[in-house]
Amino acid sequence: MFIVDGIAYASEKTDDLRATAVRTLEDHVMIVTFSTGEERLVDVTELYFMPAFEALKDETVFKSAKIDFGTVVWNNGEIDIGVDALYDRSYPYEKEKVYA
Repeated sequence: MFIVDGIAYASEKTDDLRATAVRTLEDHVMIVTFSTGEERLVDVTELYFMPAFEALKDETVFKSAKIDFGTVVWNNGEIDIGVDALYDRSYPYEKEKVYA
């Protein structure tokens, strides 16, 4: 846990972690690239229990994901998630290797 400006965060602070790219997939899953160079899978359905993310159930809203100031936002910034929380809810992603 760490505190910034009087706000307590449950995760561990990661210095300068940012989301640098996002690509939405089927079934409300997306691949997020972080400033560490890692690509990680995020299953957005895991956020639906929180009222702030219910709008993401709409496929059009989900597909509107983009990067804004190092975090993923939807609906032109009306919905966002902290990059540390996003990272904590993500899973390692390995690209398939293509053999010739």
